[in-house]
Amino acid sequence: MYELCGKVRDLEPYEPIKGTYRIRLDANESFYNMPDEIKQEIKDIIDVLPFNRYPDSTASKPIKAFAEFYGISPENVTATNGSDEMLYILASAMLERNSIVVVAEPDFSMYRFYSALSENEIIAYQKTNDLQIDVDELIKTVNENNADMVIFSNPCNPTGQGITAENARKLIKSVKALVVLDEAYMDFWNESILKEAAEYDNLIVLKTASKAIGGAAVRLGFAVANAKITRALQAVKSPYNVNTVTQEIGTIIYQHKELLQERCAEIVKNTKSLYEGLTKIKEQYDMPVEIFKPCTNFVFMKADFARSLYEYLLENGIAVRYFKPNCLRITAGSSDENYELLRYIDKYIVEKYVHMSR
Repeated sequence: MYELCGKVRDLEPYEPIKGTYRIRLDANESFYNMPDEIKQEIKDIIDVLPFNRYPDSTASKPIKAFAEFYGISPENVTATNGSDEMLYILASAMLERNSIVVVAEPDFSMYRFYSALSENEIIAYQKTNDLQIDVDELIKTVNENNADMVIFSNPCNPTGQGITAENARKLIKSVKALVVLDEAYMDFWNESILKEAAEYDNLIVLKTASKAIGGAAVRLGFAVANAKITRALQAVKSPYNVNTVTQEIGTIIYQHKELLQERCAEIVKNTKSLYEGLTKIKEQYDMPVEIFKPCTNFVFMKADFARSLYEYLLENGIAVRYFKPNCLRITAGSSDENYELLRYIDKYIVEKYVHMSR
């Protein structure tokens, strides 16, 4: 009888929150859908697509639009079927088996997952108590373990914290390892080194259309690096990895730079409002809650009642993300969604704590 190999035998498929909720603040998506004028452009292009033909293997159109959006050279860009595809490529194709990969935890769980699936050795650098990266300690961890790759999100998902561009440069220049910086949330901050990526021989910067760009549905990601690394990435990816529909939609979206920048500014504004609202509730009821000021589109908080609050919000049609044992990650929504969320959090605390203490 055939037996699954050990590394996949006990794996469980990824399952996001199931069910229909009136407010979804669990996946760090943009609360903006595409406006009607962009939807019409997409409909028009779909009407003339050659569905019987393979996609452009180089994804030249979305790469050009992406590069123009960020002011970089398209020659240094590789397009992928979401950033997850690139994460798997990095772990499986850009490293030899049993390579040493340093991850910074807590962080996006898929860095560890893909590295383990590719049978690499994983070394975890533990962040400080306030969820920051001590860059000197991270450099020490990478060098002392002769790591082949170090990868982390900047700013971080799920903590909402980040390192400065200056510290990122210090890390890159201080290690021989391949440095992979996932800047999925950097559109909400101003410490990017994306425009410098081609200057280093050991750096890859990852970007996505799923967050500030508002294109989570199309699954489109990008890797930016120097010419040598870019050529290698394009050689190891599958030939037609980004489908034609995604390529055309991505191209259209990135061409609306002014709109996207305006929406990004509004998301930042709403994130600040969410953080201030949560802080106000904490101070009003003198709750033992730790709320981390974000540089992303979500707020991360620690509370002993996190699981209970998470379930209470679900019961009232609001989905946020729960992390064991006592953390919540709450995506900034529209003004109305933020208002409803804060109203129910306030209601929860009054019902569960204020009344009980009387």
